[in-house]
Amino acid sequence: MKEATNGTLLIAEPFLKDASFSRSVVLICKHSKNFGTLGFTLNKKLLTTLSDVVTDMEGYKIPLYLGGPMQKDTIHYIHQYPQYFTDAVEIAKGIYWGGNFETLKILIKNRTIEPNKVKFFLGYSGWDSEQLEEELIENTWIMCQANTVLVFDTKPSTVWNASLTQLGGKFKMLVHFPKDPQLN
Repeated sequence: MKEATNGTLLIAEPFLKDASFSRSVVLICKHSKNFGTLGFTLNKKLLTTLSDVVTDMEGYKIPLYLGGPMQKDTIHYIHQYPQYFTDAVEIAKGIYWGGNFETLKILIKNRTIEPNKVKFFLGYSGWDSEQLEEELIENTWIMCQANTVLVFDTKPSTVWNASLTQLGGKFKMLVHFPKDPQLN
């Protein structure tokens, strides 16, 4: 991939020391060179669940992920259910962002949808206009196209490895690099 777009996965290069993004995979949901970029970190699962933060969802122990370091007091979600939302945005084939939250809660409570086909995030990852492009030039990120298997079906602890493995070639070898080469 040459350029980041909606539906791009940003895979942190192996030696990135930034605590917010070390060995992270971020799904880009909105990208504009003029206005910036917004995405969600797929592999930072929290101990907190949906029922811990949404009072009328008690008993629904659906996992939450740290979407990124920005506005950690906001909830966002991606899903595979466009048929239930007129206001959801398709960001990659079979992956949708947002929609009416009240509708989503009803669908979960009625067991109309499978909770594993929805991912909830506290906060988001964000870049100012052109900031992401600068980081790409610096090789901070490796890019690949998102797909439903990586986003919804891969264990959070293996998303970084699986994303690099999917790219193959030299990227596949990066999964064996230590986090800190000085400790090797």
